[in-house]
Formats: sequence, structure tokens, C-alpha cells
Amino acid sequence: MAAEIHSRPQSSRPVLLSKIEGHQDAVTAALLIPKEDGVITASEDRTIRVWLKRDSGQYWPSIYHTLASPCSAMTYHHESRRIFVGQDNGSVMEFHVSEDFNKMNFIRTYAAHQNRVSSLIFSVAIEWVISTGHDKCACWMCTRTGDILGTHLFPSWASCLQFDFDTQYAFVGDFSGNITLLKLERAACSLITTLKGHEGGVTCLWWDPIQRLLFSGASDNSIIMWDIGGRKGRTILLQGHHDRVQSLCYLQLTRQLVSCSSDGGIAVWNMDVNREEAPQWLESDSCQKCEQPFFWNIKQMWDTKTLGLRQKERERDRELETSMRENDPSAAPCTPPTGDVPTTKHHCRKCGQAVCGKCSSKRSTYPVMGFEFQVRMCDSCYDSIKDEDRTSLATFHEGKHNISHMSMDVARGLMVTCGTDRVVKIWDMTPVVGCSLATGFSPH
Repeated sequence: MAAEIHSRPQSSRPVLLSKIEGHQDAVTAALLIPKEDGVITASEDRTIRVWLKRDSGQYWPSIYHTLASPCSAMTYHHESRRIFVGQDNGSVMEFHVSEDFNKMNFIRTYAAHQNRVSSLIFSVAIEWVISTGHDKCACWMCTRTGDILGTHLFPSWASCLQFDFDTQYAFVGDFSGNITLLKLERAACSLITTLKGHEGGVTCLWWDPIQRLLFSGASDNSIIMWDIGGRKGRTILLQGHHDRVQSLCYLQLTRQLVSCSSDGGIAVWNMDVNREEAPQWLESDSCQKCEQPFFWNIKQMWDTKTLGLRQKERERDRELETSMRENDPSAAPCTPPTGDVPTTKHHCRKCGQAVCGKCSSKRSTYPVMGFEFQVRMCDSCYDSIKDEDRTSLATFHEGKHNISHMSMDVARGLMVTCGTDRVVKIWDMTPVVGCSLATGFSPH
């Protein structure tokens, strides 16, 4: 019997399946156990917990382990059932979980960093665990011997990490807004390039090895897609969140990007469209539409004899106001004061030209360029946008808690979020991202 496969959303919002409470402090990481009704959590309350779903439908901890320092990062490899936990004191601890998820054995401690661990990735093929920390360092260690193989220093805190397992390239985001591409070797590393585009610290990364796309989220509330495989420096800007972007997950099959922000926003971006690059902002000392000089361009204002005109216009307006108030006293409280408002430089988000306020008085969305909320447009660009160009290419939903971390089980269409409110939520995302029998998606 033939089955219909949907690749686009079938309803309006994610479905909250379960809510887990019990941590005494912020939950820094939560991971769904593949093929199991279970969740692994790490928290600032210094505990690692494994939650299994009982017959009652509620999640109860089957493992409760307390560490010496608050947990700041975590990664889990299901085939080997190994958990790596980064701590606030800079160490990384390795555990092995039993097959029934009722017991966890300590393996070893890695003295990786001098400060808080921010991100962890484990590669079972080469037996490496890679970490970044607030000591401005990336570190990779051998899980067979426990030895540190190499380190690399950055100019600011290293905040997030992604790793290409085939080529051993590492992408490291930092608090200065840069993303560093490193080629890791067993005893050394090579600096390949640095990606610059964010105005705030990079908070999360996602690497898709199939299409060779890198996605980065930052504290400037924006997301950038870097086309690494295209080798042309193509970047796509996505703006729709109203707070810092905390987590990303790209669904390669449906070409959708799921992102979460610290204010609880959940966004699903349609990346299966021909998006346009945002233009570089052009520099100019005068408006590139009406040629009115900006207020700091004294020379052009003098040359065009506009430097003294503003003062004369202001004096004339004040004389007119005085005359109006003398003739009609009732007009005095209603007449706004006249001031010398300088010509301020702005930029059109569509063409990138430097424009004055009069030539860019309109606002519009432009989703094909990633602007899901209204931004400044020059008058000519605003008039060129058609109504169909304003159709949204993303859906936005409310998680209703402060999200600090998100992860997805793509095969089942499940998502787990956690945050500073100590709550863990499990969501059915198939109504939003669609269903596919090819990956085992099914409505829950």
C-alpha cells in the first residue's frame, strides 16, 4: 500500500509531550536517548541524570550521579553508551552507561581546561574527545590513554564547537564573533581560515557534512549560513529571533533549520528556497539617493553652501513660531519646538546603500534575504518588493521557558529543550517539520 510522504509542515506548532522537573539549578544540556524513551541531563546543580519513561507516562530518574563541580557541557555516544561531561572547573569526565540505563560507571577524568568547559564532541572512529573552554582554548584528547594530544589558543573565550569526522576539521566559535577553522592532527593543528560576520559572540554551531554547510547563531540574535562546500564565500543571513540564538539543528532531508533562542523562541526556517545574500553596507559621506551630506561631512556642506542654510532655516522657523504664538496664544502649547535635526546616515537592508532618513522612511520584511521582521528600506527598494516577496519563509513558535540548549532525535522527529528555569521539555516536532517514512518520522 502506498503511503503519502509529507515534507512540509502539516499543522501550526510543536506538540509538548512531556515536561521533566526536579533539577535544583539551571539545566545546561539535555539529550534524547536514541531508540529509547529516555533523556540524559546535566545541570549546574552538579548532577547527571538519566530519565526513563515509566508505564505511567512520567519520566523518573534511573541514574542520579553527583559531581564535584557544576556541569557545563555534555555529549553522548549511543553505540558505545559513553557519556562525556564538561565541568565548571575545566575538567572532562567520562562515564559508561549500562545497557538497561540503570547504572553508570566512571572511566576517567581529563584535565582539559583551566576554566569552564563550553562544548564537547566525541569521535569514536579516532577515539578523540574534543573540547572548548572559557580559558580561550580548544583541546583534543585520546580516550584510549587519557593524554592531551594538542591545544590551540584563541583571542577570546571559545564558546562552541563542531567537527567534521571525515576530514578532522574543527569549527570553533568564540565570544568575539569569529569562527575559526582548524585542521586537527594527532600532535598539532593548522589554522585554515577565520570566518567573520557576527556582531556578537558566537553561541552555537551546526555542521552539515552532506551539503557542507555551516550554521552559526550568535548573541546578536542572528543566524548565518556559511556555504563552505561552495568555496565562493557565500553567506546567508537569517534574522527573526528577538534574543540570543542558543541552539541549532539542520534537517538535511527536508532542508529545514530549527533554531531556539534564550527567550523561548523556536523557529523553523525553510532552506529549500533560493535565498539571496544580504549586501555589504556601502560607505559614503552623503546620501546615495538625494546626495544630502551627512552631518559630519563639513567640507561638502560648505562646498554646497548648506552649512549655513540650516542655521538660517532654524532662525526663520523660530521667528514664524514666535509670530504664531503672539497672534494665537492657544497655539503655543500645541506647536512643537523646532530644532536643527542633522542628516543621519542609515543603510538600506536590501541594496546596502547609505541613505538619509527621508529617503529610507519605510520598513518591510524581505524573507528571501532572511529578514523575517520589518527592516529599513530605501524608497526605491521598498517599491520594488512585491506582496509575494513578503511571504514568510519561516515559522515561529513559543517554547514558554528560557532555552539554553536544544537537541533533536531526527529519526523520530523529537526535540528536547532545557534552560535556566530548571525545566526539561520534550516536543513532537513532526507537525512542524513534516513526516517522512524514509527517516521513521511518525506523529506521536
